[in-house]
Amino acid sequence: MDVKEKEQLPSFLLVDGMALLFRAFYATAVTGQFMINSKGVPTNAVQGFLKHMLMAIDHFSPSHVAVCWDMGSKTFRNDLFPEYKANRSEAPVEMGPQFDLAKEAVEAFNIPNIGVIGYEADDCIGTIAKTAMNESHVLILTGDQDMLQLIDDHISVVLLKKGYGNYEVHNGESFFEWKGITPRQMIDLKALMGDTADNYPGVKGIGEKTALKLLIQYENIEGILNNIASLTKTQQSKIQDAVDMLHLSRQLAEIKCDVPISCPLETSVYSFDQEKVRQLAEDHEFKTIQRIIL
Repeated sequence: MDVKEKEQLPSFLLVDGMALLFRAFYATAVTGQFMINSKGVPTNAVQGFLKHMLMAIDHFSPSHVAVCWDMGSKTFRNDLFPEYKANRSEAPVEMGPQFDLAKEAVEAFNIPNIGVIGYEADDCIGTIAKTAMNESHVLILTGDQDMLQLIDDHISVVLLKKGYGNYEVHNGESFFEWKGITPRQMIDLKALMGDTADNYPGVKGIGEKTALKLLIQYENIEGILNNIASLTKTQQSKIQDAVDMLHLSRQLAEIKCDVPISCPLETSVYSFDQEKVRQLAEDHEFKTIQRIIL
């Protein structure tokens, strides 16, 4: 594919629905602004989610859009490690009705809602992104740095920053400048460090600074283990005590890119019926969306 052909590729925005929905919820819930409509349904998360998504669409002008969701709290990772995400409390009661409402809103914009039972939204995004990168420029919209491991030739990750409309866009070059490693090495980085949010330990006592230094020097976990005699006595002890957990943590950290799902480009063309969106905003009293779109 020559430069001109690459420039003419369509752009595909993959939205991390769960990350945006929870981000929007907690941004307003902290002050008790649940935006309860006349039917008694809170709408703060949905309205904030839509604002994030629509502002990103306006900013990046994608030709295609899809939104991915988790489908329940248990996935194959819980089979590997029952404590995975076990530290997370139940979603706040005000979030309950907003999961389905968010999907209804996405559907009103004629955008596909995608999810597979047993997998996380991340896995769906990874699978679709790796397939679509051959025929489009993929942008992954999220607040989750785990997604950085998916960066590839035609895949960039857009990290939401504080507020609305503030983005940090990463490709392979910018990621390397930031971390000093490749996106794929991000998996090994998380395996070494562990993840308190997802509740797996990695190697206790190994933080990001040490993990990055080891990966820059030895490339991956196998390289580190093959050269363990070259490490400090403290590092040797910590890693040898956690070899099994290190390998398991790597499995938990890696986003699966072979989920049984597809999202052909022709099914995700961004085009919506203004009247359908107007009706949605009116029915649920989405004042934020009425201001942005209508």
